[in-house]
Amino acid sequence: MDFSWLSDPFYQEYLVEGLINTLWLLLVSAVAGLILAVAMAMARIKGPRPLAWLATGVTAVIRGTPLLVQLFFFYYGVGRLLEGIPGIQDSIFWGLLRDPFFYATLTFTLSVGAYSGEILRGALLNVPPGEREAGRAYGFHPWQVFVHLWLPRAVQLCLPTLTGEMILLLKSIPLVSTIAMMDLLQAANIIRDETFLTYEPLLLIAAIYLLLTIILTLVLQQLERHFPGVQPQRRRCRWRVQARHG
Repeated sequence: MDFSWLSDPFYQEYLVEGLINTLWLLLVSAVAGLILAVAMAMARIKGPRPLAWLATGVTAVIRGTPLLVQLFFFYYGVGRLLEGIPGIQDSIFWGLLRDPFFYATLTFTLSVGAYSGEILRGALLNVPPGEREAGRAYGFHPWQVFVHLWLPRAVQLCLPTLTGEMILLLKSIPLVSTIAMMDLLQAANIIRDETFLTYEPLLLIAAIYLLLTIILTLVLQQLERHFPGVQPQRRRCRWRVQARHG
């Protein structure tokens, strides 16, 4: 095994850029995707029928087609289509519309929104209606009931599943190397082409992704343990056990 190339600042720059882009793509796609997931879940539960049909259709398309195909569709399809619009290349938006990061973020956001939206929809429907009725009895407006009671309770119910979705998102990011975006896998491919080393760059990238997955898992596990409503329940359960044995 030859890892002497790791001391070369030229390759270090590629790796650092790839790591930064990977983390940014994970963060932006996760946050935007979860916001979209809430909107899609509520559209299917409470929205007008046309909006519910639209959310159902988008969910079916996103979940029924490969993620790589979606990435190609937006980057090579929509991106090339936008190039042909008169004046678009002279607009202030062209810098964004020609950036692979934009299309990668769009693709992953829609993917997270579709999959997590279905998870949230099931969790929202499983929240006992009595909890919402109690909020209304205390004088909460419908929006306050949703923000302070219904949504947090649903997230609490499906948080372990959402954790798995975030890990799957992280492991999907190497697909962006197919649209010439610099990520960890693209950095490894460049290093392989220039050093003629096959295994060492890939082993390094695999180790980095394993480390990122472990860190992400630990962070999300801490979120699960300290999520509002979880700790009081655990304390109540612990008190009941002590009361039985006391």
